[in-house]
Amino acid sequence: MFHRYALARAGLPRALPTTAAAALILAFGAGAAPAQDDLIVTHGVATFGIEDLSYAPDFAHLTYVNPDAPQGGEMSLSWSSAGGSFDSLHPYTNQGNPAVLASIFFESMLEGTLDTIGQSYCLLCESIAYPEDRSYVIFTLRPEARFSDGTPVTAQDVLFSYEILRDEGLPSFRANIPLTIAGAEVLDDRRIRFDFNPDSQLRGRIEAAGSLPVFSQASHIASGLDFNESRLTPLVGSGPYVVGRIDPGRATVFTRNRDYWGNDLPINRGRHNFDSIRVEYYADSIAAFEGFTAGNYLFRQENSSQNWANSYDFPRLQDGVVIREEIPQGLISPGQSFVFNLRREKFQDPRVREAIALMFNFEWTNQTLFFGLYSPIDSFWENTHLEASGLPTPEELAILEPLRGLIPDEVFTEPAFATPPSDPDRTFDRRQARRASALLEEAGWTPGPDGMLRNAAGETLEVEFLNAGPLFDRIINPYVENLRAIGIDARMNRVDGAQANQRQRDADFDIVTEFFQTGYEPGTGLRQLFGSIGADESLFNVAGLADEGIDRLVEVVVRAETRDEMEVAVRALDRVLRAYRIRVPQWFNDSEWVAYYNHYRYPETLPPYGIGFLDFWWVDPAAEQALRDQGVL
Repeated sequence: MFHRYALARAGLPRALPTTAAAALILAFGAGAAPAQDDLIVTHGVATFGIEDLSYAPDFAHLTYVNPDAPQGGEMSLSWSSAGGSFDSLHPYTNQGNPAVLASIFFESMLEGTLDTIGQSYCLLCESIAYPEDRSYVIFTLRPEARFSDGTPVTAQDVLFSYEILRDEGLPSFRANIPLTIAGAEVLDDRRIRFDFNPDSQLRGRIEAAGSLPVFSQASHIASGLDFNESRLTPLVGSGPYVVGRIDPGRATVFTRNRDYWGNDLPINRGRHNFDSIRVEYYADSIAAFEGFTAGNYLFRQENSSQNWANSYDFPRLQDGVVIREEIPQGLISPGQSFVFNLRREKFQDPRVREAIALMFNFEWTNQTLFFGLYSPIDSFWENTHLEASGLPTPEELAILEPLRGLIPDEVFTEPAFATPPSDPDRTFDRRQARRASALLEEAGWTPGPDGMLRNAAGETLEVEFLNAGPLFDRIINPYVENLRAIGIDARMNRVDGAQANQRQRDADFDIVTEFFQTGYEPGTGLRQLFGSIGADESLFNVAGLADEGIDRLVEVVVRAETRDEMEVAVRALDRVLRAYRIRVPQWFNDSEWVAYYNHYRYPETLPPYGIGFLDFWWVDPAAEQALRDQGVL
């Protein structure tokens, strides 16, 4: 499934922090400039020290782009109703259903890259300056920075953006921003100072301020709307794209701002190459695939193993008009899972959750439905060195011991939890069924005369899978049958995308398919994914997990001051999260399956952390003309 709020695999780097006093930086090379009034002045920041920065202050362009890529043409892709249609271009409020790429208009002080982890470089800012204790940071804006309406980006706009997100933005933003940022102050038109909460972690402080999107204050005032109101006229940003055409429920087109202020920045060279980006909306994924074969859109990220194995035999692919590629990626698994709604009493007992998980037969599903193309998920950091394994190490135990009584005892005595493999040759695994039934009986769910499980109050164990994607029917239905076979009153409820989104926002579900985007250097974002603060309202803490032991472990990760400390803490957190059984892990693919019309191009060497098709691919004008001559375009 393709996640509306996480287009990371499209290769859009995330904004993060930097700084500079240009002459001093150029004079002193890749490290920090000398202290100036006891401040460190630098062109970029890294999680564990600026000495880790990969790019020198005078870098010409990112290593993985084609700096001479031609600009022009259109990138077109699709979105199906599994994620819902849209009625808003405002992604920072709970109101409305935002369009895919609704944040494309906005930039931040800092920009991450797709070839580094935990490194950020100046984008809107010209420099950053901070004391050694990182108690505050001063961003100096580039004098040429402009919003798309031609007005300058000022420190007042940065202050407005921070304050309105803190006061009126998404609940998880409102809950978490004050934990790191104590306040901000405009020093002059181009300089803003952020002061940090003295109790917050050092790691990621500057990034927390530098990654905030920046909006035009004037555009918000002119709208006459409250910030939390949905809107189809977006706030004005400073990014390379602006609204082209909006057709709610059908399509969005974002066009290049010809006067984009940042075209000549080294960090942008070879990027943002398309004149327009078009997203076509379809009623379902089947219609979306047909739209691709017909040429209604020209780039496709395939997320169906059935399609990948069986459907790519249409004439345009055979004729070379369409290219089909499997691009290896060493990316962290996106954590796709069936997620329990822990706000519901019936899911409070982890034995119930484990029993339900045991009845999902991944091995049969992969062999029978997925053609053996996927790998199972156990860890929240699957496919990385951060995954917990075996028994806890002495270093992990040093973190876990103070939490005895708050976290499951099994964490100390058993290897990191993983759902045992099932029989790949039959849907219903009797061994797993016996274990699941025993767990349910221990939890107080016993069979009635009709064979359905009931608790002491006589209530059946009802489990609804909320599903908006027709391709998931074939996966969920056998799972439902397995659950019903052991007495669970399970069913799948297929709804449209808009209803699925709204019910998830309202926490009105039993089980949904969602993602856990954890990251290689996790920080304060863990509070939004797993923390108690705002858990009942958060769009990110889908499970509604609210647990003191988890909260304390998250803080250990967030406050780690060295890479070794962070990695040990992440493994300890992974171990405990797995013990809670808050999800039924699904599967992941360590390659990108893509198909595209043969006029798109990309550099020979791709970065390790994203294929970048929306970032640095381009259209080959000669190949585009050849397709036109053939009547394809």
